[in-house]
Amino acid sequence: MKLTFSPASPFARKVRIAAIELGLIDKIEFVPTTVAPGQPNEPYSHDINPLKKLPVLLLDNGDIILDSYVIVEYLDELAGGGKLIPASGPARWKVKSDHSLLQGMLDSMLLCRYENIVRPQPLRWQAWSDDHWHRAWLGMAHFEAQPDVLSRTFDIAQIGLVCVLDYADFRFPDCGWRKAYPKLDAFHQKMLERPSVNISLPPPA
Repeated sequence: MKLTFSPASPFARKVRIAAIELGLIDKIEFVPTTVAPGQPNEPYSHDINPLKKLPVLLLDNGDIILDSYVIVEYLDELAGGGKLIPASGPARWKVKSDHSLLQGMLDSMLLCRYENIVRPQPLRWQAWSDDHWHRAWLGMAHFEAQPDVLSRTFDIAQIGLVCVLDYADFRFPDCGWRKAYPKLDAFHQKMLERPSVNISLPPPA
């Protein structure tokens, strides 16, 4: 299998952490790929993902699996199922819903970065950027108040939360989430003890 990725992508990092945890990391070839906003990558868009997003898992039979969650779900099933995503019942829907919120938080944080860094200064819309950051910030508040998410057996939602917090450190180092959310800070420090989390940290900004 091959995975298109960037070391800076929190979505690709999610898959890397999952692959390590599932014992599948050695079965995946990681293919560095650039998909910057405003810069065309026609071969990638045409042959792999029309949305020009990372990551994508390319299977040996030629099939393509899109979206970080779907890739993790595929890997989880490949590893026997029910390891990072509960196989059935209320726990499955709880974990999937928690992950969907975290995915949306990452989307909003990415949009903030694009608005504030990539878009030309005269065209920036501060209220729009502030709104998206507020969504991510309220998401952190939501998980600060969810002790079960912070303490249960390691799963895809916890992986997503780690990626959110480290992306905040990576791209918004002065946002102050650690002071505002001490339970998330304690959770994050504990997660850094896991090799899969520690070795997949984003590169220095």
